[in-house]
Amino acid sequence: MRRLRVLLATPPYHCGMLEAAGGWLPLGLVYLAGEVRRRGHEVAIYDAMTLFHGWEEIARVVEDFRPDVLGIGAITATVKDALKFCALAKEISPGVVTVLGNVHPTFMSEEVLSSGAVDFVVRGEGEITFAELVDCLAEVGDPSRVSGLSFLKDGGVFHTPDRPFIRDLDSLSPAWDLLDWSIYTYHPRPGSRLAIVSSSRGCVSQCLFCSQRLFWKGAWRARSPESFVAELELLRERYGVDVVMISDEYPTRDRVRWERILDLLIERDLGMEILMETRVDDIVRDEDLMEKYRAAGVSHIYVGVEAPDQKRVDEYRKNIRVEDSRRALEIINRADIISETSFVVGTPDETPENLKATLELAKFYDPDMAFFLPLTPWPYTPMYERYKKHIEVHDWSRYNLVEPVIKPRALSRKELRRLLLTSTGEFFKHKLSQFPRLSPFKRNFMLRVLGLMVERSYLSEEMQRVLLPFRAFLSRKKAGRGWP
Repeated sequence: MRRLRVLLATPPYHCGMLEAAGGWLPLGLVYLAGEVRRRGHEVAIYDAMTLFHGWEEIARVVEDFRPDVLGIGAITATVKDALKFCALAKEISPGVVTVLGNVHPTFMSEEVLSSGAVDFVVRGEGEITFAELVDCLAEVGDPSRVSGLSFLKDGGVFHTPDRPFIRDLDSLSPAWDLLDWSIYTYHPRPGSRLAIVSSSRGCVSQCLFCSQRLFWKGAWRARSPESFVAELELLRERYGVDVVMISDEYPTRDRVRWERILDLLIERDLGMEILMETRVDDIVRDEDLMEKYRAAGVSHIYVGVEAPDQKRVDEYRKNIRVEDSRRALEIINRADIISETSFVVGTPDETPENLKATLELAKFYDPDMAFFLPLTPWPYTPMYERYKKHIEVHDWSRYNLVEPVIKPRALSRKELRRLLLTSTGEFFKHKLSQFPRLSPFKRNFMLRVLGLMVERSYLSEEMQRVLLPFRAFLSRKKAGRGWP
C-alpha cells in the first residue's frame, strides 16, 4: 500500500466571537490525524484559522506540502471558506483528493459535492471513515465499500451506508504531537497554554435549534474517567497545558462517572484550569458536589438558559424549568466559579419590549457573563423549516450567532442586531456596577474579559461605550479612594 501525504486543515474563518477568548485547537483534526497516522500515512495539521492566515499563505502551505489528500472540517458558518480552500488546493495540485466532514457536510452533502471542489464527504463520526478512505485511495480501491461516505457517482450523489458509532472512545489515539502548541492560549489568562479535550460524545436533549442532537442521533457515549484524566495528565506534563476546555455537549450526564472524574482530578492535582458547559438541571443535581468542582480546577461553567419564560423554553424543547436556571447560576456563583449563559432571541415575534424583558431577566439571574444570540436555524434542523419564510439571509458564512438571519415582524434585521449589541452592553454595564461585591478572582477575570471584548470581539464598539464610566471607577480605585 502506498504511503499518502495527508493535510488536515481549518478554513480561515473569523466572526469576532470565539477568537476573542483564545486560540482554540481543532480537536476533530487531532483525532483524525491519529487514526490516519496509525495506518502508516504521513499527516500534518494546518490550523489556518488560529494562525489568521490569508489565502496567499494558505497557497504557500499547500504548495510546500503537496498533499495527496486534503481533509477539512466545516460547520455551517465556515463551509464557504472550506470550499474555497478545496478549490484553491485543486488549482495548485489538480491531483489532490479533497474531503469535507463535520456537521454541515454531513447533512448538506449534495450541496457540498455540487460545488465541484469536494471529492468526498465524510458523514458523521469521522475517524474510522476517513482513515479507511485514505487506505482505499492508497490502494486505488473502491470507495463505495467504505461506510459513511458521500460522493458523486454515475451523474448523482452516492451515499454509502451509515457507519456505526465507535464503541470504545478510549481506543482512539489523538495526535497531540502534531500541533503547534505555541498558538493555543486562553486570552483571559495571559501566558497560558490551552487545550480542547473530549470526555464524551453526543447529547440526549431534544433542543430544536441544536445540530448536535441530529449529528449524534440522540445517543451519548463516554470515555472512562481514568482514560480521560490520564490524557489531561499527559497534556499537562508533556505539552505544558494549564487550561483545558471540555468540548462535550453533556459531560455531566452520568453523575457517578462525573464525580469519579472530579475525584481523580483532585487526587492528581494537575494545576489545570477547566472550562466547561453543561445543563442547568445537572448543576442543580450536583449542588452538593460544587466544592469538588472547584477543587478539581473547574473555573468556568456555561449553562444554556436560552429564554426568559417557560413557554419559549418549551417551544425550543429545551426541557428545563426556568426556576432551575436561576438556581443553577446561584449555585455556580456561590462556588466562586465563573458563570456564563446565553439567551436565544430574534424569533419572528420578537419586539423591543420582549428584548428589554429578556435583558432584565438576565440581570436578575445574575450570571457573570450573558450574551444575547440571534436565533440561527441551521438548514438541516427543524427550526429551519419552521421559520423558513422569515429567513432573509442565505449566505451560510453569516450563520455565526452574531448576525441575525431571521427578520422579526416588528424589526428590521439591522435594528435587531443593534438591540442585541445594546442588550449585551447594558448587561455588562450592570455587572460593572456590581464589581465591589465580586470576589478578587472574578473581578480580575472580568477586567481581562472586558478588555478582550474591546480589543478583539464583534462587541468592540459597544463595549467601548460601556467602559467609559468604568474608567473613572478604575481611576478612583488606583487613587485609593475605593469604589463609588
